[in-house]
Amino acid sequence: MAKELSGAIKQVRLGAPDVMKNFSAMASAATANGALDSKTKELIALGIAVAIRCDGCVAFHAQAAVRHGASREEVMDAMGLAIYMGAGPSLMYAAQAVEAYDQFAADQAPGA
Repeated sequence: MAKELSGAIKQVRLGAPDVMKNFSAMASAATANGALDSKTKELIALGIAVAIRCDGCVAFHAQAAVRHGASREEVMDAMGLAIYMGAGPSLMYAAQAVEAYDQFAADQAPGA
């Protein structure tokens, strides 16, 4: 899903460059290391993506969680909180988030 959306997002960037430039700046500021490190912030973002039921957000933040070194156990802990906050529908999205994390982690495994 992340690969599929990347092309569409590129089109939005071309069509609304000022908005997307500012959105990217906000994303960079929000995810930069601060009181919380970037990995923790990506786990929070993944949990929020599940709770608000955003498919594309789940894909991108699962990928970012892998990139920032999140373990599967950390993802599972974040999914527990997301399920608590979003009830049954979040359980369905949590399952998708774990599947996405596993796919991105497999792509980064040695020899992949």
